[in-house]
Amino acid sequence: MEKRLFYLMNTAQHRMFKYADSQSERRIGLSVTQSAALMFIAKNEGCLQKALAEAMGLNQSAVTGLIGRMVKNRLIERKACNEDGRASRLYLAEKGKEKLPEIFPLVGEMNDKLTADFSAEEIETVTKFLNRVIQDLK
Repeated sequence: MEKRLFYLMNTAQHRMFKYADSQSERRIGLSVTQSAALMFIAKNEGCLQKALAEAMGLNQSAVTGLIGRMVKNRLIERKACNEDGRASRLYLAEKGKEKLPEIFPLVGEMNDKLTADFSAEEIETVTKFLNRVIQDLK
């Protein structure tokens, strides 16, 4: 059994993302990144583009491209920020709102797939470990 944590986490993240992306594309017609962005914007309607970038761990150029594609596909709307004319605020467009109910079951299925055959205690340990890694390596 492999014990190199960095390798395991990297490989698991890559495979999980690839699987989630293929499922999201096939079932919803969105990349997993677009799905995640829609969920964030839905919870933070009117958020700044910078907040989306930080939440998703994307650099400014990557989030600008993502937002451009999502605006082009009428999933979100970008409006100038009243406080800072250089900044943009993000809102769900009607098409984006229509996609949300399709995203949540997929996320639930992914969580079920990841937690299958593990006890509640084991899930608690993994959750604690991952949250600690996230917190400690900010």
